[in-house]
Amino acid sequence: MKLSDFDFDLPEDLIATRPASPRSSARLLVAEGDALTDASVGDLPDWLRRGDRLVLNDTRVIPARLSGRRQRQSAQGLVSAAIEATLLDPRVDGNWAALIKPLKKVKPGEEIVFSDQLSAVLERVDDGQAMLRFNLTGDDFDAALEQAGAMPLPPYIAAKRPADERDKTDYQTIWARHSGAVAAPTASLHFDDALMAALAARGVAITHVTLHVGAGTFLPVKVEDVTTHKMHAEWGRVSAEAAAEIRATKAAGGRVIPVGTTALRLIESAARGGEIVAWEGDTDIFIYPGFSFHVTDALMTNFHLPKSTLLMLVSALMGQDRVRKIYAHAVAQKYRFFSYGDASLLIP
Repeated sequence: MKLSDFDFDLPEDLIATRPASPRSSARLLVAEGDALTDASVGDLPDWLRRGDRLVLNDTRVIPARLSGRRQRQSAQGLVSAAIEATLLDPRVDGNWAALIKPLKKVKPGEEIVFSDQLSAVLERVDDGQAMLRFNLTGDDFDAALEQAGAMPLPPYIAAKRPADERDKTDYQTIWARHSGAVAAPTASLHFDDALMAALAARGVAITHVTLHVGAGTFLPVKVEDVTTHKMHAEWGRVSAEAAAEIRATKAAGGRVIPVGTTALRLIESAARGGEIVAWEGDTDIFIYPGFSFHVTDALMTNFHLPKSTLLMLVSALMGQDRVRKIYAHAVAQKYRFFSYGDASLLIP
């Protein structure tokens, strides 16, 4: 299975840099069996049945991109350097792993000042990642980060424009609860209060799980034999209640439909024994064609990067030839791609 099997031509102008407004007005390409239907996200309840269950990732994206300065005494006096930091994940020792640019401008033990309230000391560097110890913890840290940080937009958006205040709302789901992600579960960005009400009226059940999406979700696959690719690990949790709800839906004949690849990866991680159970920990599950799904009956997801692990995941669910046709249709019909783009409902 070669990396080139998952390539396709994507016109640059189809990469969305802002989301649809209202959220549920985004387009929805429904692929059910061999049929393709152009719809809108607001039509989602029409494609679902009473007793179906949507699984939603309730992670909360932190404003993980920080701009600061480090100062140092030199023979020329006090010298200053601009430093950019992107937080990756908190470590058990209280430090934060981060990517720092330019890393060579900071030495272990030096302080980087991000705002009047927020600063950090570079403790050490591990495998190219900086370990930062912040001056604040808990709610004080969260409040200072909210003021000083910007949303960590995906590279393909950040290359086109800087993050702004709108992104603090746009790049967050309406049910975001548990802070820790540095990327949004983007299929869930299409949901608004009106759509949630329509789903409830349809008799569609909802289950929340938590997977803290990491920056590794944007890392390219660099091996030609995709089966040798090593996935980044992300922390997730499926509660006993969530697992019981999903088992009950399966037992009653309803469909379990994760919203987004993050929710899918998590529930399949919790079901490797054949049935979903309560689960918590780091998952580096890699889903590509040949994977056996134990829980997922369908998937709502955005349109993904060429040669990405996410494209491999949808190919595992729908089949590679089918996904090529789905994506060819999406390009021809000018669907908007990636994090702020349109959505697909994939029903094998």
